[in-house]
Amino acid sequence: MPANYVLLEKITVGAAGASSVTFSGIPQTGYTDLVVKMSARGTDSAARVVPYLQFNGSTSSYSAIRLYGQDSSTTGSAANEGGTNAIYSNRMPAAGATANTFGNMEFYIPNYTSSNYKSNSSESATENNSSTNWNLSMVAGLWSNTAAITSITVTPDAGSFAQYSTFYLYGVAKLGTTPVIVPYATGGDTIMTDGTYWYHTFISSGTFTPASGKTLTCDYLVVAGGAAGGANKGAGGGAGGLRSTVTATGGGGSLESALSLGASAYTVTVGAGGARNTSSSGNNGSNSVFSTITSTGGGAGGSNLGTSNGATGGSGGGGGGGATSTGGVGTANQGFAGGIGVTGTYDSGGGGGGASAVGQPGLNTLAGGGGDGGNGVATSISGSSVTYGGGGGGGDSFGTGFGLGGTGGGGNGGAPNVAGTSGTANTGGAGGGAGDNSATAGNGGSGIVIVRYAV
Repeated sequence: MPANYVLLEKITVGAAGASSVTFSGIPQTGYTDLVVKMSARGTDSAARVVPYLQFNGSTSSYSAIRLYGQDSSTTGSAANEGGTNAIYSNRMPAAGATANTFGNMEFYIPNYTSSNYKSNSSESATENNSSTNWNLSMVAGLWSNTAAITSITVTPDAGSFAQYSTFYLYGVAKLGTTPVIVPYATGGDTIMTDGTYWYHTFISSGTFTPASGKTLTCDYLVVAGGAAGGANKGAGGGAGGLRSTVTATGGGGSLESALSLGASAYTVTVGAGGARNTSSSGNNGSNSVFSTITSTGGGAGGSNLGTSNGATGGSGGGGGGGATSTGGVGTANQGFAGGIGVTGTYDSGGGGGGASAVGQPGLNTLAGGGGDGGNGVATSISGSSVTYGGGGGGGDSFGTGFGLGGTGGGGNGGAPNVAGTSGTANTGGAGGGAGDNSATAGNGGSGIVIVRYAV
């Protein structure tokens, strides 16, 4: 990538799919042009669908000419005009195409803040991994509007974008110049800016290194890996410990203090989620680290097979059912304790603790079931409010209820013959407990580290 390209935002579609993706808050200074790159696939039952772009939410004043090579059923090439409600691109694979194939596309948008009409161009290729390369296309488009572009929305013309579809927005400075707005540090799986802050997001371990001569005042969110739930009559795991300088921190404590970091390499460790066991309590989550800040992995959920008490952690695991058990203790200023398990006619595990609330006890009632996991903490350090650190729900071995996972990625507990669900990756959410010996518990979700500093 040329030095005058700066990644402003990356969006990866999760398991639920996405009806559209939007790049918002696009910086209005520091760059002359924008580039949108995408690798995408649709969910519609057809073999292929068409993604289209709209600027600032507008549904009018678009025009385009599209030149494309056709597939193996025809020969030569064809040209047609695009619609007036959006800029249309080439086709991309959908559910009817060869599995796991994606379309690759790039849009170039020059002079996006000018008071002139906005021209754009794109090129794309769509693979089907069969006898042919599907359409190759080039599009010349125009948005007949004098407003500066502040947001870009990409939408398929049918269905949704499939999981793992990935979209990148780059800002481009004038050729031969250094961008006016550049990050002052390296490190992170993504680096982006909203014009006010730079955000370095780590979903895997690495290093954060400020540029030579720079001392940065860094806000941070450090979330450890969540714990796994327990097996048979199992409890929910405890969420990964959460420490933050923005909005709220874990355990009901005061906000953490920002770090002043000079030009050195600072270790970033993203803790893994705890793994479930098939016949005992779960495993703790792993710690996450940023410089001098360590968040403690979540405490494992207890089980009727093995250790019944919940383990201590960032947030404590719930106590297993079928025995008199206690919930694990949370770590001060990181998370809360897990709930107790119960024994009786309807054995059930307690919920794991969350970053903002204790896990609930299991209930010895037919309709009650496992305890709910404690809720997580919402923080806006990434530029929008996201909740992290939900505790796992307790399993119910006999009744009709099961514990719900806490908000922030906590997994639900299981019921008879129903497995507990796993915590959500990169939230520190914990896994839910198993209902009985014929079902499995949920794994813990991995943690995350986000670092921000002023532009």
